[in-house]
Amino acid sequence: MLLALVLTGANAQDNAPANWFNLDPSRDGIPGLGTESLYKRLAGKKGETVIVAVIDSGVDYEHEDLKDVMWVNPGEIPGNGIDDDKNGYVDDIHGWNFIGNANGENIYHDNLEVTRLYVQYGKKYANADRDKLSKKEKKEYDQYLDMKETIESKRASLSQQFPLYQTLKGAMEQLIEQLGKSTNVTADDLKQVKSDDQMVQRLTQIMIGQMEQGISFQDFVKDIDEAYEYFDGQLNYNYNPDFDPRALVGDNYNDLSERYYGNNDVRGPDANHGTHVAGIIGAVRNNNIGIDGVANNVRIMSVRTVPDGDERDKDVANAIIYAVDNGAKVINMSFGKGYSPHKDVVDKAIKYALKNDVLLVHAAGNDGSENTATNNYPNDQFAKKGLFGPKYAKNWIEVGALNWRGGDDLAASFSNYSKDRVDVFAPGVDVYSTVVGNQYDSYPGTSMASPMVAGTAAILRSYFPDLSADQVKEVIMDSAVKYTGKVTLPGGEEMVPFSDLSVTGGSLNAEKAVEVAMKTVGKKKGKTRFLNGDLPKKDQVIP
Repeated sequence: MLLALVLTGANAQDNAPANWFNLDPSRDGIPGLGTESLYKRLAGKKGETVIVAVIDSGVDYEHEDLKDVMWVNPGEIPGNGIDDDKNGYVDDIHGWNFIGNANGENIYHDNLEVTRLYVQYGKKYANADRDKLSKKEKKEYDQYLDMKETIESKRASLSQQFPLYQTLKGAMEQLIEQLGKSTNVTADDLKQVKSDDQMVQRLTQIMIGQMEQGISFQDFVKDIDEAYEYFDGQLNYNYNPDFDPRALVGDNYNDLSERYYGNNDVRGPDANHGTHVAGIIGAVRNNNIGIDGVANNVRIMSVRTVPDGDERDKDVANAIIYAVDNGAKVINMSFGKGYSPHKDVVDKAIKYALKNDVLLVHAAGNDGSENTATNNYPNDQFAKKGLFGPKYAKNWIEVGALNWRGGDDLAASFSNYSKDRVDVFAPGVDVYSTVVGNQYDSYPGTSMASPMVAGTAAILRSYFPDLSADQVKEVIMDSAVKYTGKVTLPGGEEMVPFSDLSVTGGSLNAEKAVEVAMKTVGKKKGKTRFLNGDLPKKDQVIP
């Protein structure tokens, strides 16, 4: 009851507490996972090591808070250029990269799937007469027209916005050059700036005002850089029909059965997102640096598959298969897109993971909208229907994002949701974790919520190794903290029951998950009840 009550009241703090996702709802008043409390109860108990694959943009495997928990392929000799374990991938020490080539070159930017489909359909339907098309072709033709409208409208908007950020970035570079430094800049430093460039003058005045309100110079520069990169990526790559980087990989892209391509650079050129995800799952606990990840007996396998743009179905399928074949028991997938032209290939890989008892954890998306079977991919509904309707993957968990503030804002404003298709909510706002170069930063997103569940699943698979993937999902669902009050609908303003936003109507709690797992395993004849004895009661450990 107390856990649920904690979720009803907005927290009075203005900033998220550091490491808030590990905090205990009943003791700290924050809707975290209760991992700090849980590990006090787990003291003296040794779990099994669990491999968690991070299918993402790449992971900085040399990061100070991750290097000791990176998966190391025991069958490979580093750097000898030989496929020692004969798994088809040369020197795959920490995982594999499906968006690079054998020469070590990597894809950074890519299109969105809607752009790729627009180009594909355009070759067939740009000059077509709809009246002469078959029923199937008419459906594709109509999709093509919708895509055409989307692409052209988006590019028109971006073309208007991008020049402003180009100008701002240029003015910022001039300002930094004039200052002679980019760190430890004060408002007094800016007041000394003299420039004939009106944009530099205007930018300087704006920054002085911002700094007097407590915004740092470096944060301001970071915001401009991120905005520039966003609009540059959207206009010149994501929505650019003339851009197609795939030839760099060197695979036969039309051969969906092809598996052995890419390289062993699992960090790649833009690994911040994947590194952040990896830190949430398993950054080394209690080492007095950085953060404490959710799981304590974990090894992170990096499978680089996600560029700045939409991942491709062929790569996603191969990433899942690679992770399964190399020992992952949990796979985190913090990515998604609106179209999946080869969903059947991904479905086959999902079924392969199910057959091999591997749990798949997926981020619900950040559109502030309701997920359906056709607007967010990949998903757990198989394209091929069964005799009695749609069939679903039992080893799949879909995750929405939770706000640390609770109350009306319990559901993150950007989070996707669905009473039928999103399973549980987990911390996903102001999440502090690892980024490239021994750095740390706070990110928002269901991308951050998904690894909370993956980390919790790793705890369960570590301390309760007899639980299958679908049983781990069942435990996480059954242990979700219910909240019966109303919250602001993500992407809107109306108040709706929090219970309407997901299957469980609740939020993830690792401590309760372990408690439920105790009961679940205890009922199974011939199974190990718990590693090294019972779990002490919560009131038996020191707060």
